[in-house]
Amino acid sequence: MDTTVVACCQLTPVLGDPAANRELTADAITHAAGRGAGVVVLPELVSSGYVFRSRAEAQASAETADGPTLALWARLAARHEIVIVGGFCEIADGVLFNSAALVDPGGLRWVYRKAHLWDAEPRWFTPGSMPPPVIPTQFGRIAVMICYDLEFPEWVRLPALDGAQLLCAPVNWPAFPRPDSERPAEIVRVQAGAAVNRMFIAACDRTGEERGVDWVAGSVIVDADGWPLAEATMTAGPITIIAECRLGDALSKANGPANDVHADRRPELYRRISEQATPQQATPQQATPQQATPQQATAQQTPSPG
Repeated sequence: MDTTVVACCQLTPVLGDPAANRELTADAITHAAGRGAGVVVLPELVSSGYVFRSRAEAQASAETADGPTLALWARLAARHEIVIVGGFCEIADGVLFNSAALVDPGGLRWVYRKAHLWDAEPRWFTPGSMPPPVIPTQFGRIAVMICYDLEFPEWVRLPALDGAQLLCAPVNWPAFPRPDSERPAEIVRVQAGAAVNRMFIAACDRTGEERGVDWVAGSVIVDADGWPLAEATMTAGPITIIAECRLGDALSKANGPANDVHADRRPELYRRISEQATPQQATPQQATPQQATPQQATAQQTPSPG
């Protein structure tokens, strides 16, 4: 089966210096393409840095979708005949978004706006309201989302149901304490999201302390069974990880001779998963020998067309 080489370029962007970050990403993209990458993923907000102190500071580094950063990525995608997915600080009609773009040799294909904002992000950014896109490319069907979006299994399920073979996720994972010998929870969640959807996921983290914030530096590329094909292993400095991905594997949702992770879903049992959470706690039903209590399900309803 044909393979696609996927690269995650774990970088250290310069806070508030889009020009320097354009040069940084250009070098990384060129290096990854030279190693045979067909799909290159860059970190979240790589155009601007992340730890803003004010909306004005974020706005000073923001660009439109036809600005110089995406124009540069489009030129590089055409030159190397590759797909690039990267995060940028977007401004549109005076509104700021934490966004990610997918560009290919034909130019800009899509801008996705982060739907689930983390920590201080709502102070500067407006959340996106569109589902993760699934873009047909020369390598297969590629989806895009950003960082905290990955922690919502309903959201990750949507592009899988729409036929995504590879989910590219620019991330900035702040480092938190964890038990000795344990892997970062962010990486575990990526593995779980890939396995339960039989979909490749490439999550590109960043590195380099920024205003006192350290990062997991845990870029990882995971196959459709949930196993890492390449990972940065919490490397402190910039690094590019590369993996050969048989994206065709994601076209089959079979997880055994008699089972299929999509066909076996029972959406009629999961309706409540899309309802607004309330502080009330439901009283569990009493199980009897004749009627067992239904278990809580976590699958996502089938999305509406389009």
